[in-house]
Amino acid sequence: MTFVKSVKAMLFAVVATAVAAVAVPAAADSVVDDIQKRGKLIVGMSTFVPWAMRDKDGNLMGFEVEVAKKVAADMGVEVEFVPTAWSGIIPALLAKKFDIIIGGMSITPQRNLTVNFTIPYAHSGQQMAANTELAGGFTSMDEYNDPKVTISCRRGATPCNFAQKRFPKATLRQFDDDAQAFQEVVNGNAYATISSAPKPRFWADAYPDKVFVANNGENLSKGDEAFALRKGDPDALNFFSNWILVNISNGWLQETHDYWFKDQSAWKDMVAPNQ
Repeated sequence: MTFVKSVKAMLFAVVATAVAAVAVPAAADSVVDDIQKRGKLIVGMSTFVPWAMRDKDGNLMGFEVEVAKKVAADMGVEVEFVPTAWSGIIPALLAKKFDIIIGGMSITPQRNLTVNFTIPYAHSGQQMAANTELAGGFTSMDEYNDPKVTISCRRGATPCNFAQKRFPKATLRQFDDDAQAFQEVVNGNAYATISSAPKPRFWADAYPDKVFVANNGENLSKGDEAFALRKGDPDALNFFSNWILVNISNGWLQETHDYWFKDQSAWKDMVAPNQ
């Protein structure tokens, strides 16, 4: 071998070694792979009407439950639900207590720093249910922005954050679930409670003499709900986002959303009390 050929051979070896050194390592298994190997999709959720709730036999029902069941069916696996307090649901996801959050979680920049969100699969927003005796005479939403006004909400959820920004002077009282927050309004201990639509409307329908939907029945805000996933898993983000896209296009998500959100008469008698 000539000197020139020998140098060329060494240069080729050096270049090949350098390329190998900077080559992108093989990606770790996606949670989608884990789900398929396990044969089960494990879903984190929190109960609140009509997203997820218990029927009179204690079984889970609601929009989120139907969505999660269809996701699992389309993956060819079973589904397991892990009910979790809303204030701790993101830490539980990060601790790998479940694969995904399908629980009506609104996309916010703060949450997105910690978890990845799919494309939205639902759009709701916040509504306010108010005590008729305490707030029935209010003529403006600004009247709720007063230290004498107590507003209740579910701890760790979007409505509490919204209330703090929209009514910073009001007294905020936080509870672990929506039912407790709403009961404060019924009992006259809070002027109003804020929750995801259409729940305040359902409450007002159930207690027409005590509760009304503030803001002339209109939403206080608009929201975008998405599935939440652990960061660093582009394959899972791609799969679940595309699942949503397909089921928006074929109309399944809209049809299912309308069933649970537009008219509760089809299912309200099946729901366990105090939810």
